[in-house]
Amino acid sequence: MPASETIWLAISGIALESWNLFLEMAPYLFLGFTVAGLLHVFVPEGQIIKYLGSSAGKIRSALNATLMGIPIPLCSCGVVPTALSLQKRGATKGATLSFLISTPETGVDSIAITYALLDPIMTIFRPLATLITALSAGIAENFLGREKNTSPVTKAAEKEVEVSKNVLMIQPAATCSDSSCSCQPSLGEEKELSSKERLIDGIRYAYVELPGDISKWLLFGILVAGIISYAIPYELVETYLGGGIASMFVMLLVGIPLYICATASTPLAAALIAKGMSPGTAFVFLLAGPATNAATITMVTKFLGKRSVTIYLTTIAVCSVTFGLILDFIYFTLGIEAVSIVGSASEILPVQVKTAFALLLIPLMIYGIYKH
Repeated sequence: MPASETIWLAISGIALESWNLFLEMAPYLFLGFTVAGLLHVFVPEGQIIKYLGSSAGKIRSALNATLMGIPIPLCSCGVVPTALSLQKRGATKGATLSFLISTPETGVDSIAITYALLDPIMTIFRPLATLITALSAGIAENFLGREKNTSPVTKAAEKEVEVSKNVLMIQPAATCSDSSCSCQPSLGEEKELSSKERLIDGIRYAYVELPGDISKWLLFGILVAGIISYAIPYELVETYLGGGIASMFVMLLVGIPLYICATASTPLAAALIAKGMSPGTAFVFLLAGPATNAATITMVTKFLGKRSVTIYLTTIAVCSVTFGLILDFIYFTLGIEAVSIVGSASEILPVQVKTAFALLLIPLMIYGIYKH
């Protein structure tokens, strides 16, 4: 077979695998965007900061931050300015750490895609493990760490912002490029919004800003997943990453410094499970990858201190491997082959519905990337 024909077959095969993957996730991704928009309208960032800013105790403050962070779709770098602003308004360091972990590890969009591409077990297990991980880090920080009277946040962030019930906090998250993510704490601006303006802002956030934030990395994740599905033999993944602590440590070392959002990590995990990786090993990547990256680690060290970043990374590492082992045990005990059920949850929707949502999402994602 000529080389040009071989290359063409590989490209078309990867494109087909990537399209099929996108087709499966499109309806759930659209649902996730919609719910995120509703959260943006009815639970503004300013209200989150105000609610978590009051002292609620060492355990309750971490729990509040964890529960508020789980549904919000922010990347591991974009969450930093919001979390630091939260701390400046009186939140404990533990609450800040909990928010830093729970927010990027899950979001309504990534939970929906987890259901579409993986299975109901992983869909339930993922936010539950996130909650325990974030809460553990927050409580550990509050009891073991040292609270400082002042926080080394920029002078512009020192001004207190009063947020009324009908005020939306406009707060840029971060500036991210293809090669790096630069996070700087910033102060939101007060802006009085009418009900109509809040609705328009929610629609803009759901279908322009959020797709713009994640689409570039999501498309990259889908492409890599397509390459894995087409090119990597089942036996290779099963042999070296089929399960056990060693393979989980490999995924931990890959996931901690990598910049990837919860949504983009899901198709990669699904492709690897389909190729023979144990669900627990894939889960280590799903938990550790979105929660950390090199830029976030640097920012946590700078603004919260070395003790906090040690608690932050240790908790994520220990919980990722522990929950990975627990998840493998659950599948083994139930006698479920993860390879055989991955993506089965999305089969309830007809292909016409999936195609319609895929065609609807494509221009939204392209426009979002362009505007972003």
